[in-house]
Amino acid sequence: MELLKRKIDGFLSDWKNNPTRKPLIVKGARQIGKTESIRAFGNANYDSVIEINFVLQKKFRSIFDDGYEVDTIIKNISLLEPSWRFIPERTLLFFDELQKCPDCATSLKSFNGDRRYDVICSGSLMGIYYEEIESNAVGNKEDYDMYSMDFEEFLWAKGYSGEQVEDLYRHMATLTPFTDLEMQTMMGHFRDYMAIGGMPEVVKMFIDNGHFGGTLEKLRQLLRDYEEDITKYAKESDKAKVLAVYRHISTFLAKASKKFQITKVAHGARNREYIGAVEWLENAGVVNTCYCLGNVELPLKGNYDADTYKIYYHDTGLLIASLDEEAQEDLRANKNYGTYKGALYENVVGEMLRKSGYERLYYYKKDSPALEMDFFVRDADSLVPVEVKARDGATASLNNLIDWPSYPDVKYGVKFGYKNIGWGGKFYTFPYFLAFLLKRFLKEAGHPVTN
Repeated sequence: MELLKRKIDGFLSDWKNNPTRKPLIVKGARQIGKTESIRAFGNANYDSVIEINFVLQKKFRSIFDDGYEVDTIIKNISLLEPSWRFIPERTLLFFDELQKCPDCATSLKSFNGDRRYDVICSGSLMGIYYEEIESNAVGNKEDYDMYSMDFEEFLWAKGYSGEQVEDLYRHMATLTPFTDLEMQTMMGHFRDYMAIGGMPEVVKMFIDNGHFGGTLEKLRQLLRDYEEDITKYAKESDKAKVLAVYRHISTFLAKASKKFQITKVAHGARNREYIGAVEWLENAGVVNTCYCLGNVELPLKGNYDADTYKIYYHDTGLLIASLDEEAQEDLRANKNYGTYKGALYENVVGEMLRKSGYERLYYYKKDSPALEMDFFVRDADSLVPVEVKARDGATASLNNLIDWPSYPDVKYGVKFGYKNIGWGGKFYTFPYFLAFLLKRFLKEAGHPVTN
C-alpha cells in the first residue's frame, strides 16, 4: 500500500542527520499514522530495523528486568529473537506502544550515552503516563507531537505539490485574491477535508475510492475505539467523568454559546470537579480545549478562566461522525455545512490552528456590553482576534475589539469565511482553507497597521 506523505517524514530525516540526536519519542492520539511513518522511515534509512510492539509482543516487556545497560538490553532481545541483527551505526530500535512499558523510557539515558543505535519510541497519548516517562528520561530524549493529517497533508494526498501549496501562501502574503476557479476548487477540497477529517486510514479510503462510501462507518468505529481506550487507560475513579465529557462534546457545540457546561451533564456537578477529566482528554490528544480569556489583553498564558471553556474534537471528521442521523442527512444531502450553528467551521479552524503550532486555544465572551470572539492568537506585539463565520454576516464584535480604546493590545483582526482574500483597513478576510497558514503569515508577512 502506498504510504501517504506526512510532515513527520521531513522531521525524521532532519533528526537522523543531526549528529547530536537523542532518542526520540513520537506522541499523538491513536491511529494518526505514527507507526506507519516511523516504520517506513526506518526501512528506507537503516540496514536493520528492530521493531518491538509492547502490546502485541508482551514477552519483550521483560528485556529491562536485568537493568538498563545497552548491552544487557540487546542481549535480552537477542535471547527472545536470535535472528535479529544489531549493526552499530546502522540499526534503528523502534519501540512501539511505549505506554505499555514505561521501563523503556528509563533505558533512553543509556541509549543516549551509548550512541551505537538510534532509538525511536512511539505510543498513544491516551495510554502514556507522560509525567512518569518524563521523569524517567529527562534530558535524554527529544519529543515530537504528531496529529492527524492537516489540510496541507490532505492536499498532498490529493496530488498537489509543495510548490502548489506554497502558491496558496503567496496569495495570502501578497493579499492577492484567488480566481473563481481557484476559490471553488480549494473550497471543494476543504469541504471534503472537513467532512472526513485527517485520520490517515479514512483519507486513504476516500482518495482511493473517490467517494465518501465507508468513511462514516470508519470514523464511527474510531469514536468507539477512543471510548474503549478511555475505559482501558483512565484511572478507575475518573473513567465515568472522562466518558461523560467525551460523549457530550457535540451536544454543547450544537448550542449557540458552545460553552461546555458539566452541570448539564451530571446533576449537581461542578466544573472544577471535572477539570481533571478535561485535561486527561486534552493530554491524550483527543480534544482541543478552548479557554475563555479573563481580559482581552496580553499575555495569553495565565489570562484565562479555567472553569469556562469550549471543547472541540481534535479531528473534525470525528465531530461529524458524532452527529445525530438528522444532522448527518442534512450535511450530506444538502451540503449544509453551516449546521450545528457553525460548530463545524469553528472546530476545523481550531484544529488547523493547533496543528500549525498554537499550543492552546482561547476565546472571549462578555454579555454586557455584548462581545464575543471565536479565537485569539498573537503576533510579535499585539493580540489578534480571529472570527470564524459560517455564513456571511455582521462583524460587530470584531470591529468593536479593534475600535474601542479599552482594548489597546488589539490593533487588527482576522476573519475566516467563504470569502476571498482582502484587507479593509481593520481586519484581513481569508477563506477557511488558509487557516493552516495563519501562524506563518503573522510571523512573516506582518500587517499594514504596524508596517
